[in-house]
Amino acid sequence: MQNTLFDKIFRDSDGNIVIAQMPNLPIILWVTASLLKLVFPTGEINTGLDALAFGSLFTWAWLELFQGVNYFRRALGLGVLIAVMVSRTVGIDVLGFSL
Repeated sequence: MQNTLFDKIFRDSDGNIVIAQMPNLPIILWVTASLLKLVFPTGEINTGLDALAFGSLFTWAWLELFQGVNYFRRALGLGVLIAVMVSRTVGIDVLGFSL
């Protein structure tokens, strides 16, 4: 297989084009905690769910950045990691989900 820029960005080590994958545990935890934050909009439970959602998304982004199967997934991890850190620093609440 010829190593073109497209191949380096979107193909994994087996030659498959990988843009999306089955959700792994950190993404499942993030979605679950974020949805539960809508059920518990205030209080200590909301604070705990917010910490769990933030930690899960941060972990997912970190794993993608350093263990992503291709450059696209690694760039996606970097983008999400930057967004998570900026949103936490600035205090942005995107669509009811604190990133």
